[in-house]
Amino acid sequence: MIKTLLPYLILILAIGLGTASSSFANSANGFTKIVPSLLCMITIILCMFCLSQVMKFVSVGITYASYAGTCIVATSAIGVIKFNQIPNIPTIIGLCLIILGVLTVNLLGQTTTATDVETTEVVE
Repeated sequence: MIKTLLPYLILILAIGLGTASSSFANSANGFTKIVPSLLCMITIILCMFCLSQVMKFVSVGITYASYAGTCIVATSAIGVIKFNQIPNIPTIIGLCLIILGVLTVNLLGQTTTATDVETTEVVE
């Protein structure tokens, strides 16, 4: 069970780091402020490292869909809390659809590889 949960715990860490990186990027003011710029770079590097570890166990499509969708929603929440950026109704609907998509991919989605698909030979 721990081996099954570990990639998703690392994915949660990657989402946190990705969201932090986006927040630092906004605070870096076009990378003109040194501290938020450095924090942005460090967190995105750590984020990508975490994602590469997750992809050892979870397919790249599901990993990235989960990461990207959740980061979009989390970054929007940070925008509301930290930067007072209030989304309008269509944006909120879109964010809800992103959440629905992430849940669908993780709960119902699956992927196969070429080695998973059985090939049959045609006998003449």
